[in-house]
Amino acid sequence: MWSDLTGWTASLIPPLPPRAPLTVQGRLTRVVGMTLEAEGIDVGIGQPCELLTLSGPVRAQVVGFNESRVFLMPMGPAQGLKVGLPVKPLAHAQGIPVGPGLLGRVIDANGKPLDNRGPLTQIAFAEPDGRVINPLDRHPISEPLDVGIRAINGLLTVGKGQRIGLFAGSGVGKSVLLGMMTRFTKADVVVVGLVGERGREVKEFVDHILGEAGLRRAVVVASPADDVPLLRLNASHLATGIAEYFRDQGKDVLLLMDSLTRYAQAQREIALSIGEPPATRGYPPSVFAKLPQLVERAGNGRAGGGSITAFYTVLTEGDDLQDPIADASRAILDGHVVLNRRLADEGVYPAIDVEASVSRVMPSVVSESQLAMAQTFKGLMANYRQNRDLISMGAYQAGADPALDEAIQKQPALKRYVSQRMSEAVDMAAAQLGLGELLVKSDPPRNGAKA
Repeated sequence: MWSDLTGWTASLIPPLPPRAPLTVQGRLTRVVGMTLEAEGIDVGIGQPCELLTLSGPVRAQVVGFNESRVFLMPMGPAQGLKVGLPVKPLAHAQGIPVGPGLLGRVIDANGKPLDNRGPLTQIAFAEPDGRVINPLDRHPISEPLDVGIRAINGLLTVGKGQRIGLFAGSGVGKSVLLGMMTRFTKADVVVVGLVGERGREVKEFVDHILGEAGLRRAVVVASPADDVPLLRLNASHLATGIAEYFRDQGKDVLLLMDSLTRYAQAQREIALSIGEPPATRGYPPSVFAKLPQLVERAGNGRAGGGSITAFYTVLTEGDDLQDPIADASRAILDGHVVLNRRLADEGVYPAIDVEASVSRVMPSVVSESQLAMAQTFKGLMANYRQNRDLISMGAYQAGADPALDEAIQKQPALKRYVSQRMSEAVDMAAAQLGLGELLVKSDPPRNGAKA
């Protein structure tokens, strides 16, 4: 009887609605520079939070902690901050946008369109950090990639899946060279990451250097210099993640990151602001740990899959190739192309310093004859450069050194070979043919002839 009565009583009480999960809010305790400190919240590294200011919500991301203090970095303009503001943890983002709908679009570091062409369509969401590929599972680099640049195709041949650095000072023409490779490279998809560049350069790159034809098969991720450091970091990872998606679809991807130095500087700003000690010329250790983590995500996928051939620009302050970031980048990349200011001043564009540049995978992707011709070309350039002062002063007499005589005779042709117009594409076959014709042995100048 009691059981019947209990059941009848329970039927009269409506069930309680499901209880929402408890959200614990913290409070803002300190602001130093761009670092926010909060207490009273249980969050992990990388988790987004929201600060409720009188000017509206401000989004921030957790970048560190010290006992009960949590360090956050704003993900955009932060106005109206004051002590005691509530800090609310948010759920992790759904991932980065990927998919064919990104082709031809320009997006920001958060994956939102910048080109005023409406919302993104045909996209899905993927993990922002990508998947680690066992190095023994990667397909070896065995095929050359035609980038449409004569000097690179003939003398510094790039392989599919190679990671190579483009080292240049300011105003030497690296953006123009990137634009040429974007248009001329025989790749299925091109992903361009413009990280930390001037906002004016973003529009110029898209409209004039990349052009409408180049944009059709490209995805541009832009985070200009006035973005907060966290967004510049996110833009680099977003561009790499998009390239990984297309590689996993079996496509050959060209990833152009401009620049790796701005990525390192963004990480330096974040690390120093939360108290990490500087190590090398003001760069904390985490910078040199982050660089290979980003670069190693590029390269070939598993056998039968696609590839990511990556070019990372590295800014050499004062044309100093011993800059810490330049030095660290050379150690983790598969080669480097150096742009020389002296060549640019002489009107040689692209101003590629062939002697200072190297492609570490070139012996694996070209024939022995082309490799020998490239070495001969470099030898002629080096011989002329080493004796340039003697030649300029008239102290060298023709006939004294047959090898130098040949270098002097061929010098104009050598410069013409590495020069190329912005609108001119030179494929691999044409670059090899031109190199062979250039190095055909010819008679040295007669004794007494003007050098």
